Amino acid sequence: MTPHPKIDAIVETYLSLADAEAPGLVEGLYLEGSAALDDYHPATSDVDFVAVTSALPPAGTLARIHANLGAHPFEGVYLTWDDLRRDPSGLGPRPRAHEGRLDPQGGVNPVTLHTLARHGVACRGPEPGELDIWADPAALAAWTDDNLDRYWRRLVRQAASLARPWGLAALGGYATVWIVTGVSRLHYTLATGELTSKTGAARHALEAFPERWHRVVREALRLREEDDARPSLGGLLSGLTEHFAVPRRSLYRSPLERRQDVLGFAGQAIEAAHALYTAR
Repeated sequence: MTPHPKIDAIVETYLSLADAEAPGLVEGLYLEGSAALDDYHPATSDVDFVAVTSALPPAGTLARIHANLGAHPFEGVYLTWDDLRRDPSGLGPRPRAHEGRLDPQGGVNPVTLHTLARHGVACRGPEPGELDIWADPAALAAWTDDNLDRYWRRLVRQAASLARPWGLAALGGYATVWIVTGVSRLHYTLATGELTSKTGAARHALEAFPERWHRVVREALRLREEDDARPSLGGLLSGLTEHFAVPRRSLYRSPLERRQDVLGFAGQAIEAAHALYTAR
């Protein structure tokens, strides 16, 4: 049994398709991400998985499975049992499913394996606690510190220009949740050595950052709880109109005002997280 009926349905559909296409291929199936961290929201959350096989499977087989699965938000990586015991930085490409497609050159990062080891939900196979899953707190911290610039600072720079796609997206609710909770999650990991969900990260930010930023963090929490901030044109338009609804749903008077705080908070959170890593 998984944390939500929608997850149960997606997992059952996936396993039926996988077993029909390649009987015995998927020997273990584990959930990580929001489904494992008690923060699953059925309208906006993906179902993140790690599928375990005895050997790396043919990409064509996996591609057919995920093509048949269609638009279900089932995203994750294929590993072998031996892979679970190894440092992911040395694994090389591993098949990864994203948005209904199979990327044979995908991979896995330390966050996935640490989440699996500490919080994973078994849908098929032994419980995670019975497995030898790689975990290295120092490697997790180093990857997290690097990701602050390699992904998040670059994204914030893109979002600073309204002429770029992320600049427009930052006016909507999805980017508010993604950016505010994203940088807060990395700050949490460097502060505690642990992993948390988007909601958990926002609650951490309310304690870790000055009151100046509490409004934008509460705005991200509100949007997360309302579960309708999607990365689509419809989601963007909904995020724009909520500022002018009666009564106003947003904590901000305008999307431009909110966007300014989203980017300002992200910049401060990135610097604060780097400082935590430097002080280790």
